[in-house]
This record gives sequence, structure tokens and C-alpha cells, in this order.
Amino acid sequence: MARGYRDRADDSLLTLLGDLPELIRNLITAEIDAAKAWVSRTAKDAGIGSAWFVVALFLLFWAIPVLLTFAIIGLSSWWPAWVAALAVFGFLLVAIVIFALLGVLRFRKVVKRENPGKAVATDVRLVKEAGNDEL
Repeated sequence: MARGYRDRADDSLLTLLGDLPELIRNLITAEIDAAKAWVSRTAKDAGIGSAWFVVALFLLFWAIPVLLTFAIIGLSSWWPAWVAALAVFGFLLVAIVIFALLGVLRFRKVVKRENPGKAVATDVRLVKEAGNDEL
């Protein structure tokens, strides 16, 4: 007997009908628990993805003054200062791209998860198909 399943081939119709409310209650409980777990995982991943976007926007906010510093120093002093400013700007751009990609990857993870509503719809469809079967 694997995982608490039993052979119901010899059970009478009344026994099967008597077990039906418990089976439906177990199914509803399992679906509610799955929905709670899905909401929890989705909220966590959305929060982490949002944090990565905030970091990227913070770095982008400070990249603009660096670009302006680059232009000012580049015009007033030809090589040493503006090369340094350009290097800092390049570093910030790379960091922005990395953090933005981390955020996008986290949100893709959220989108790929199966919605518990789809699982309920599948269960309802299966019950309807089982009810339409002829003996």
C-alpha cells in the first residue's frame, strides 16, 4: 500500500459515496495549501526582484552625475581626469546591467510558476469528464 492508497475495486457503491465528502474535503484543503504556498513564493520572489530593480535604479541615478562630470572634465582637461570618470561610468553601467538582469530573471521565475487557479480548473475538468463517462 503506497502512500495510503488502497484498492477500491471491491468496495460497494455506498462505501464509495460515503468516502466522497472526505475526499472532496481533502482535495479542497490541499488546493488551499497549494495556493498559500504559491502566494508566499510569488511574494518573496517579487520582493527580491523589486529590490534588484531598486539597486539598479539607485546606481543609474548616480551614473548621470558621473556622466556630467566626465563631460566637464573631458572638456577642461584632456586626459587623466576624464579617463578616470569614463572608467567609473563604464563600471556603473556594467553594474546596472547586472542588477537589472538579476531582477528580470527573478520575475521570469514568478511568471513560470503554475497558478493554483489552473490546478483547480484542471480538477474540475477531470471531475466533469469522469461524470460524463458511461458504464
